[in-house]
Amino acid sequence: MATRAQIDEFLSHKDLALVRLSSLIPVRRGRIDTELGSKGYKISVVYLDGPEGTPKLGNEPAEGAIIAVPKERSEQAVREAIDAKVPRLWIQNGCESQDAIDLAGKNGVPLVYGHCVMMYAEPVKSVHAFHRWVTRTFGRLAK
Repeated sequence: MATRAQIDEFLSHKDLALVRLSSLIPVRRGRIDTELGSKGYKISVVYLDGPEGTPKLGNEPAEGAIIAVPKERSEQAVREAIDAKVPRLWIQNGCESQDAIDLAGKNGVPLVYGHCVMMYAEPVKSVHAFHRWVTRTFGRLAK
């Protein structure tokens, strides 16, 4: 898990990559790239899988990466981010594996996990605001 200071440090960087599994797989829940884009972030969507020419980590510089892939593939995403010299990572809640967490730690890459980025990127609106309220009420919001 991460502290609020670690979360705020990650979100202070506005040029981020969003790592998805494939452009062929529909996005579950909200569109992170669209919502963060409306909050002033420059989001480059990249993919772990895809044919030649598919956007990948390292194609463009990024100040951080948000990893939103199945937990079985999160270690691969962290490894690709490390190889691309992405300086900080956020693994979306439910996407993290212990191997991915350990790999980031072993390589000294600052990591946020166990939290949804949409509950912290201000201004928090819609269902994310309700989710944040519930999380705060039960004492699980990062401090």
